[in-house]
Amino acid sequence: MNDHDAPEETVWEGRFIVARKRGKWEYVSRTRGISAAVILAIDDGEVILVEQYRVPLGKRCLELPAGLVGDEDEGESVEASAARELEEETGYRPARIETLGYFHSSPGMVSEGFTLVRATGLTRVSDGGGEGDEDITVHRVPLTGIVDYVAAKRAEGVAIDVKILTLLGPSILGG
Repeated sequence: MNDHDAPEETVWEGRFIVARKRGKWEYVSRTRGISAAVILAIDDGEVILVEQYRVPLGKRCLELPAGLVGDEDEGESVEASAARELEEETGYRPARIETLGYFHSSPGMVSEGFTLVRATGLTRVSDGGGEGDEDITVHRVPLTGIVDYVAAKRAEGVAIDVKILTLLGPSILGG
């Protein structure tokens, strides 16, 4: 029997994640089938980024703003969740949210996927920073300086989320 025909077993389940096993593969899923929205927010040639402490990494991480879809309201759309999360985390309210596609960031270890959206027509309505103890720092970075900015953050010891590659693509490809 190959691994994709093997029955799926739940090894452990917590409030937010569940560890599963299928054949020799061990992986993690979100409970309740919740996925995430990741927000590419660009305003006047600048991208809005967030930096926050991530417990699994043991340090701060530079990321695109993001949040869970349906964690507060099961019927909430990806676009509504993305707009809500962008405002909570960054203080920017978008006029428009455009869905760019559904992606998986680490399919060998995590079943979770995310919908990438583009937020435009941004209006600053608050300082952002997240809710409760999220301690989110908001950065506005010129797209023309993103490569140097990411390199400087990495040199400071800040982790870089894989989704930042959406901004680095041309420099990596030699363009």
